[in-house]
Amino acid sequence: MIHGRVEGLQVLVDVVFQLPNQPDVQLEFVVDTGFEGALTLPPATVAALGLPFFQEMDASLANDVSVRTDVHVATILLDGRELDVVVLALGRRPLFGTALLPGKELWAQFADNGLATIKDI
Repeated sequence: MIHGRVEGLQVLVDVVFQLPNQPDVQLEFVVDTGFEGALTLPPATVAALGLPFFQEMDASLANDVSVRTDVHVATILLDGRELDVVVLALGRRPLFGTALLPGKELWAQFADNGLATIKDI
């Protein structure tokens, strides 16, 4: 089970990145049910983590604008499992998308400091 919290009507969860030859890094993400990918990180954060480049792709934003973005790969720990995921170098805020939610239930109390959980169905 993944535990998070609600702040400003946003569900926040932590994701642990496993980086080669470095300590693990924990970052906070906003759960974005409108984003069908796995994760986004600001380009400066991707660079600071040293995530390996995978490819470029066109990404469609919520406002129907299409942008070209770099795609990187990362190994994360999520719900006690090690996963290799793609990370889009995009935006100003880390986003956690629905590609990480199949077979999961998302539950949240929409009040400041409300509880949030993601668990297997």
